[in-house]
Amino acid sequence: MVSAQYLIPAGSEKPLSIRDYKWSPDGSKLLIFTNTQRVWRAHTRGDYWVLDLDDMNLFKLGFELPESSLMFTKFSPDNKMAAYVSNNNIYMESLADHKITQLTKDGSRTIINGTFDWVYEEELSLRDGFRWSPDSKKIALWQLDAEGVNDFYMINNADSLYSKLIPVQYPKAGTKNSACKVGVITIEDSDIKWMNVPGDARNNYIARMDWAAGSDEIYVQHLNRLQNKNEVMLCNASSGEVKTILTEIDEAWVDIDDDMLWFNDGKNFTWVSERDGWRHIYIVSRDGSDVELVTEGDFDVISVQYIDDKNGWIYFIASPEDRGQRYLYRVKLEANGNIERLTSMEFSGTSRYSISKNSAWAIHTASDFNSPSVTSLVSLPDHKVVRKLVENKKLKETVDALNITNAEFFTITTEDGVELDGMKIAPPNFDPNKKYPVLFYVYSEPGSQTVLDSWGFFNLYHQMIAQKGYIIMSIDSRGTPAPKGREWRKSIYRKIGILTSQDQASALKAIAEKWDYIDTARIGIWGWSGGGSMTLNMLFRYPELYKMGIAVAPVGDLRFYDTIYQERYMGLPSVNAKDYKNCSPVHFAENFKGDLLLIHGTGDDNVHYQNSEVVINELIKHNKYFTMFAYPNRSHSIYEGRNTTRHLFTMMSNYLYEHLKAGGIDK
Repeated sequence: MVSAQYLIPAGSEKPLSIRDYKWSPDGSKLLIFTNTQRVWRAHTRGDYWVLDLDDMNLFKLGFELPESSLMFTKFSPDNKMAAYVSNNNIYMESLADHKITQLTKDGSRTIINGTFDWVYEEELSLRDGFRWSPDSKKIALWQLDAEGVNDFYMINNADSLYSKLIPVQYPKAGTKNSACKVGVITIEDSDIKWMNVPGDARNNYIARMDWAAGSDEIYVQHLNRLQNKNEVMLCNASSGEVKTILTEIDEAWVDIDDDMLWFNDGKNFTWVSERDGWRHIYIVSRDGSDVELVTEGDFDVISVQYIDDKNGWIYFIASPEDRGQRYLYRVKLEANGNIERLTSMEFSGTSRYSISKNSAWAIHTASDFNSPSVTSLVSLPDHKVVRKLVENKKLKETVDALNITNAEFFTITTEDGVELDGMKIAPPNFDPNKKYPVLFYVYSEPGSQTVLDSWGFFNLYHQMIAQKGYIIMSIDSRGTPAPKGREWRKSIYRKIGILTSQDQASALKAIAEKWDYIDTARIGIWGWSGGGSMTLNMLFRYPELYKMGIAVAPVGDLRFYDTIYQERYMGLPSVNAKDYKNCSPVHFAENFKGDLLLIHGTGDDNVHYQNSEVVINELIKHNKYFTMFAYPNRSHSIYEGRNTTRHLFTMMSNYLYEHLKAGGIDK
């Protein structure tokens, strides 16, 4: 659509390297994001260039501002302006004469306009903190005041003669949060009207904010600190007046609703709630007086994809029969309608969709555990493949030549009657008349499932391990975000590390009874982050069951993790100190008997290296021997630096081969 020759800046010989791009609303201008820098997890800071397709003029935005300092640049809906964040302030630039207007002027290290601090980004998935109004006359924004939030210092010993301290404002469980407020900037005079959202700004969260189907009101989702109440509020953009139109309450915690979509000319919006025990779609009137259930039954809606207002349909993702798969359904925009599966029965595994505005077409990406993704253009609602867009033929040929074993999905019932979902990969030359070692891959926290029928990086790594003579297994404990109802997900409230490890141990015992080819003397376990914590929990709480484990970047003590995540699932440590202690693996280290490889990046700004240090100290205290490896200055993902990923997985593999003998042996 645009030749590279038009993306060569004046004075340069090469076109811009494109990290991302966007079109203006009218399609007349192209926005290029380049020269980017990482902020926490993602590359969200860089340079932005605009190519005007009318005259092929290429120009850089924010030419007065420092290089690679712009964030979240967006065209105004009327195609006349662009707005962006730089150094915690919001700016606006005319696309006609390139005049730059600074809309906020108080931005600093602690006053954060239009973007977020570490914990809001990590746990509320918020990065871009401003929104153009539909009429292009206003901008709604978040502002955080991080004054008083404690710094956690990471130490860089490797890049200079003397060590450097790297401060990160990081609120650990029970400590002070940033204060948060939202406001509306009037473009004409740069005046800001702050919304009168009630409550203590440091002990509540504004988890979502956007324009409420017009330019007169914004809506917010307002969470209390315990995150067991979510209030949907409408805020008058001119007066700042606020009214609550919907309240969601749960004894454990409530989820933020990312599927709140306006329709019917702004008279209604969708709301996803567990109020009847399952995640269902409700239609809510603008004033909140009328709330109607749309999807009825004992199943969970995973996400809302699209509303076809004209023809009266809601499209959504669900998987009523198989909790590890994902398919597209639709239902009429009316109470208690019949749901209709649209994903063709020829597809199994996981399906993702991008639906066109008239809902007649969709980009469909499908994969399963054993097969890389294929992306197609499909017609709707008949789901006929019109054109294959990305077939990944070379990757499929490479994978097919690897002699991989198809993963098998199963359910196992524990001694206390809990049905758990599982996955296993057997060695290519598997002989059921022999006994094999088992390596469990674990996560088992509310963040994600591991038993998913979809393509992923760990699939191939685990296939490689299976080819060495190991059975690979994974079990989703209670509390994982599987579409199995509210009771399943919320059962671990204030029991993280207790109920989850109980489920893992019970599943292992049931598996050993069911399949006599499991060698119970050769059981290993590994996991990363929350999975690293679970690995420690299993080794420390059930040392008689596990021969060895590999814990990568684990949370050793729950008090050391951040406010939003840990308090959501555990409450406040000042109230539940006993629960925090009983759920933390470090307090059970004295029971450890097997082999442990503990791995952590010293530059981890998410799960601080401190977590492994307290575990190390406790193991030393009880004269427990183990292996430890620290990656200097690496973050939570441990990938920075040449050869790091290869080194990490080679080390993990070699430790496994050494401490858990491979291959089948006679029964």
